Amino acid sequence: MKKTKNTIRMALLAAGLLAANAVLADAVTDNAKALLDKGDANAAYALLEPLEGQRAGNTDYDFLLGLAALEIGKNTNAVFAFERVLAVDPNHVRARAEIARAYAALGETKTAKQEFETVKKQGVPPEVAVTIDRLLSAIERVEDEGHTTVRGFVEGTFGHDSNVNSATADRNVAVPLFGGAIFTLGPGGTRRSDTFTSAGGGLNLRKPLDKEWALTAGLSGSKRMNTDVDIFDTGSTDAYLGVVRTYGKDVFSAALQYNQFWVDNNRYREAAGFTTQWQHNYDARNQASLYIQYSDLHYMSQEVRNADRFVIGANFAHALKGFKTVFYGGAYVGDEATRKDGFEHLGHTLYGARVGVQHDFHRDAKAFANLGYEHRRYGAEDPFFLKTRTDHQWNLGAGVMWTPAKSWLVTPQFQYTDSRSNVALNRFRRELVSVTVRREF
Repeated sequence: MKKTKNTIRMALLAAGLLAANAVLADAVTDNAKALLDKGDANAAYALLEPLEGQRAGNTDYDFLLGLAALEIGKNTNAVFAFERVLAVDPNHVRARAEIARAYAALGETKTAKQEFETVKKQGVPPEVAVTIDRLLSAIERVEDEGHTTVRGFVEGTFGHDSNVNSATADRNVAVPLFGGAIFTLGPGGTRRSDTFTSAGGGLNLRKPLDKEWALTAGLSGSKRMNTDVDIFDTGSTDAYLGVVRTYGKDVFSAALQYNQFWVDNNRYREAAGFTTQWQHNYDARNQASLYIQYSDLHYMSQEVRNADRFVIGANFAHALKGFKTVFYGGAYVGDEATRKDGFEHLGHTLYGARVGVQHDFHRDAKAFANLGYEHRRYGAEDPFFLKTRTDHQWNLGAGVMWTPAKSWLVTPQFQYTDSRSNVALNRFRRELVSVTVRREF
């Protein structure tokens, strides 16, 4: 009898110890999850790692350990932990997605792509699918870094433009040089609205020279055709040749650039120059850049407008947690100085700023909006209007980027421009609604 009581007592003690261990185990994983939710992966890993010998094989524990290890850069440890999860539960979608991320961090891009594709086939929420697509794109970019790549696009646009010639809506303008006499503007000098179509395309090349340096080049062109007001049809071609150096979190680039612009099938202006930029990637969610641009502007039939244009600016981008929403912006200052003496009123100094946001509201669609402002003060008194021209220009844009299939992009958008000037001839408003269909290859 006494022996039986001792046996029962021991069994109850063992059961109590097991229950206590279970409660402790739950407390450990709960605390680790809370730490990860707060973004303190180091503390979560420090809590979990000493228990690996005892708790390895428990899927909840192994998943949290793998997640904490991945967040602090212990990618190999993360792979081991996630492998134990998948050995017990091969359909653990989150663990498979995270092990793919760990493989990508280790540079095993082929295995990472296979795991990500498996996750997508298992079925995931739209926001997870968006993240996976983004990671797959990043992996492809990494794979491309060691190979020469050529990418291109073709696109077409249809839309309506309320002011195809960016002109004032006033038919009559007073000219102070002639004592305030009223002049009636011709049809080409006043606001004209029209529907339009445009077509364009381009090619971009990237050739790695070594692990840090790469050669870049590109060529693109577009043609816009108005339905009725064809004297304001426009076209352009662009070309560039440059180098890029990637050094840790810093990316340095420099490129020679050339542009030709046509109006009514006649060469209107050409610009040749360069751009240099330094971009710093603080982390996966934050980046900033500084740039300098120079252009030699040459007008084919108005040589008095030939000028040297310099712009210096800075940009930033910040992604919220989850990468579904990205904010970006920038500011710049510049100078466009005419070369011919006596025509300083055609040149100007400028400064401006722009901000924008992009939000992934569906796995195949992103909404965007942006706002920009530019101030221009001209170099001398206008000889006809007897005052130094000053412009304040606002630009607003909003739209949606929809990806109906891989490599296809459909972008309906609205753009609004309000240019306010102390010279009546240069005041205008413009609304543009368009839909662009783009195919990348």
